[in-house]
Amino acid sequence: MNISLKVFSIFPLLVSASIFAGSFTLTSKDITAGELMNKTQVFNGFGCTGSNLSPQLKWSNAPKDTKSFAITVYDPDAPTGSGWWHWQVVNIPVAVTELATDAGNTKMNKAPEGSMQIKSDFGSRGFGGACPPEGHGVHRYQFTVYALSVEKLELPEDASGALAGYMINANTIETSTIEALYKRDKK
Repeated sequence: MNISLKVFSIFPLLVSASIFAGSFTLTSKDITAGELMNKTQVFNGFGCTGSNLSPQLKWSNAPKDTKSFAITVYDPDAPTGSGWWHWQVVNIPVAVTELATDAGNTKMNKAPEGSMQIKSDFGSRGFGGACPPEGHGVHRYQFTVYALSVEKLELPEDASGALAGYMINANTIETSTIEALYKRDKK
């Protein structure tokens, strides 16, 4: 085999490896992509009985132009016609790369200084865990970190989830998502 042929057969492997070497990545000790969440991340109310703790989330390899981060948790399977916002945190400083378990608890004040938690579709600020209707099947919960091109999203204190989502998307450089699952069987 000639040497130039060997180089060209190895080249695609080198290119594909370098593409993934610096990928913006979201990880968690508390939830796993494609697996059912346990009761720790389940809402406590609306007929659900869980601990309602936001999971630990850690991200790495943010794009170099990142100026802040946002986190959202969204259920696209909620029978609302528009999904369900379980959590939105904006204006997370660029130096922050991890949220501890229960950072979404507004009474514990664990969210990063300067960040803002948007009112969820449960009607309150902070994390609202999984709570699909009984017998509705498996729901997907998309935990997404956004690398943003601005230091601060200018949002009113009473911003809706839709407005926050619009501003997040308008300023996103890159995202990374963990899609965890949950279902409530009929009793």
